[in-house]
Amino acid sequence: MPLVGWRRTLNQPCPSRGVLLTAAEAEEDCHSDTVRAEDDENESPAETDLQARELFLKAVEEEQNGALYEAIKFYRRAMQLVPDIEFKITYTRSPDGDGVGNSYMEDNDDDSKMADLLSCFQQQLTFQESMLKLCQPELENNQTHISVLPMEVLMYIFRWVVSSDLDLRSLEQLSQVCRGFYICARDPEIWRLACLKVWGRSCIKLVPYTSWREMFLERPRVRFDGVYISKTTYIRQGEQSLDGFYRAWHQVEYYRYIRFFPDGHVMVLTTPEEPQSIVPRLRTRNTRTDAILLGHYRLSQDTDNQTKVFAVITKKKEEKPLDYKYRYFRRVPVQEADQSFHVGLQLCSSGHQRFNKLIWIHHSCHVTYKSTGETAVTAFEIDKMYTPLFFARVRSYTAFSERPL
Repeated sequence: MPLVGWRRTLNQPCPSRGVLLTAAEAEEDCHSDTVRAEDDENESPAETDLQARELFLKAVEEEQNGALYEAIKFYRRAMQLVPDIEFKITYTRSPDGDGVGNSYMEDNDDDSKMADLLSCFQQQLTFQESMLKLCQPELENNQTHISVLPMEVLMYIFRWVVSSDLDLRSLEQLSQVCRGFYICARDPEIWRLACLKVWGRSCIKLVPYTSWREMFLERPRVRFDGVYISKTTYIRQGEQSLDGFYRAWHQVEYYRYIRFFPDGHVMVLTTPEEPQSIVPRLRTRNTRTDAILLGHYRLSQDTDNQTKVFAVITKKKEEKPLDYKYRYFRRVPVQEADQSFHVGLQLCSSGHQRFNKLIWIHHSCHVTYKSTGETAVTAFEIDKMYTPLFFARVRSYTAFSERPL
């Protein structure tokens, strides 16, 4: 990095290598700088910036070589051309780690450099050794380093990190460890499998996206690392008192919870219990809560680019024990029927989070009688009782991996 306080040094008399400059040398230096400044006024701004950048990088190189006197001279000349040249250049570490000024990038090119960061890391790794290694140990130790593992084993570990729950958030955090892990986390096969698990055959083609990762991040989808929650509150009129002087009013509050899974399953629960007690029970589908409705869902994208979620849910079937108490009495036969609920939701984003809001568009109850095969449909009116559901991330849902991706 440049000298600490080199700006203050430029305003002081210039020391030579071990002795002070004579008055004649100082005057000659100042005269040459003045002549250069006058010549540079006739140049275009682009040429001036380019010349100042070259002088500044030359000063950095001299400083790295220990020639502080030469470095100060080049710093002074660069600042005379462009006073804020220091803030127009940022540094990146070169592949061999020597010379900070050997590679640099301008602020205007930050976006293009970040977009091509994967190829940049791949090129840097090829410069290190003839035998490609994803990473190197920072400190010497006697234990086996992870870089010794073959690429196939490392990629299998990364698939365990993503797991069958599609925890791509952990994969992005893992990519921040080093350049090698960044390359592994951008493996197209991992992101392709994640997209296939979410959208199935409808994502065979990448168009209009440029990569599988971009499709997973940009295409609307439900989220799996948490639960969608809504709270409904209304006032209900109670019965009149016995003396007829007053009538009670009750405030009713209840919650709706919807949990989606990558394999197409969904859980729905309506209860007055607060999220602190309900959310831990929704981690797996094998919960013992009797009021939970289980079903399947699918994503649908209309021509207006609005993504909708349609689900069919049913109540958990309970095996009733046989009642032998009244086995000698003739009982009136009860008509058996299957009951299911059809739900339609619109997926949208709100605030800084993406795909975190579900708006009700349809809710109906379907009763199918087994004896006749007839189905009775009752549609519910979507009113203020159907408040939108907002997503809440739950860390415990992705704390363990049961199966790899």
